[in-house]
Amino acid sequence: MPSYNAAFEIHVHGQVLLRADVTYEQLQDALRPLWAYAGARSLTEAEGSLYEEEPGIQLDKKEHLLQMCWTVRGDEDFRQALDDMCMGLNELAEQGSAIEVTFYDTEFDEEEASDESQSRDDFVMLFVGPNPAAIMQVQRDLLVQDVVGLMERHFDGAELSGVVQEIDKLFSQRFEALVSSLELGKPPRGGSGGSGSGHGGGNRRPRHLH
Repeated sequence: MPSYNAAFEIHVHGQVLLRADVTYEQLQDALRPLWAYAGARSLTEAEGSLYEEEPGIQLDKKEHLLQMCWTVRGDEDFRQALDDMCMGLNELAEQGSAIEVTFYDTEFDEEEASDESQSRDDFVMLFVGPNPAAIMQVQRDLLVQDVVGLMERHFDGAELSGVVQEIDKLFSQRFEALVSSLELGKPPRGGSGGSGSGHGGGNRRPRHLH
């Protein structure tokens, strides 16, 4: 259970489309790493955020959509809870989704900090999905969005089709390499295998309130 003197305020933000047959009990179990870390006894007890203006953790039962805009106090060990959460959500996801996690350094005071000191703020992008192809698809879509958004400052959108094709080619090569490695490592017929989710780092991004 994190203390009020925790080094970070950690904001988890994202939407995950769940399979239509997923129950609340299954979701609660998948998100156990989060609510247990917060010191709660259930998802219902922990679904409210540290900040009242944030929606927290919500399940839209009609749309089968998990929505997270939730902040908790914690330390570096929260990263393990995130990894465990992703493994649980992989089993419930209908398609690939991205989850943004921002670590805000509560011990860093910008006004009092010396020139040599630096904030430990960090940003992590997590990906969940029912299989590696679904995860790669959402990674591809985000990369295309970022690259096109950057290049449209200098080029017309119609001129960037070749850039998108090259990005698609890179992801196709990565997927083919993944399939090849899975085939080489495939267990004998009758055995079983599994897959996980990926995550990467980036620059600090502002907390979302929607």
